[in-house]
Amino acid sequence: MDYKTILFEKRDSIGLLTLNRPETVNAMNQTMIEEVESILESLQKDEAVRILILTGSGEKGFCSGMDMKESAAAFLEASPELLYQAQKRASHLFHQMRSIPQPVIAAVHGAAAGAGFSFAMASDIRIITPQAKFSAAYINIGLGGADLASSYFLPKLIGSGRANEFLLTGNYMTADEAMQLGFASRKVDKEKLLDTAYEIATTMAGKNPMGLIMTKEAINQNLGVTSLEQALHLENRNQAFLATAMKVAHLIHQPKG
Repeated sequence: MDYKTILFEKRDSIGLLTLNRPETVNAMNQTMIEEVESILESLQKDEAVRILILTGSGEKGFCSGMDMKESAAAFLEASPELLYQAQKRASHLFHQMRSIPQPVIAAVHGAAAGAGFSFAMASDIRIITPQAKFSAAYINIGLGGADLASSYFLPKLIGSGRANEFLLTGNYMTADEAMQLGFASRKVDKEKLLDTAYEIATTMAGKNPMGLIMTKEAINQNLGVTSLEQALHLENRNQAFLATAMKVAHLIHQPKG
């Protein structure tokens, strides 16, 4: 398809989704919301794509958040009902990212603010450059710091103590802090960013496809469980299912006679 704000390509079983509005540091406008939503909907049924890499185009940054120049006029003119519906649609993207079966690797350079921070938080793995920085910038424009799933994801990723500070101040988390807090798993130079993402994605793509899907499912479910017993129940179910599937496949392919 001919997208206006994103690029999407497939390399074997790996999809690469690039936010592509470099003139605005890949700020998210209504068109980008619709196009990313369309990609995520298609991935829900696309068994050929097993891993998704998410990155931003240009040299300045990953994603600077919502495009306030575009949305300011609409914000002032819209009714509370329309504002609520627009908010729901934007926030649904981050639920979609968790719902698709493919693990998502965020490859982040430069600023990831507001919605850009949420794109990183909703991903399964975060690879960053030394110049990467993250901000819950929603509070810096007069809104609340709890927006676009930030109050759900960030405390679970780095603990509520530091998460609360970032959400309440809008201050930037530096690349070094992101590594120290366990928010990101790798820090590499920008020229190695996508190669590293593809390297990890290729390793993952070599695993049992259902194993990947059910591991992401277990991670999602266990983000919200209230007890160890619930977590173990889900893991046990998944492993028993996968072991049974492997056994059946082995029996099917055994020589006859």
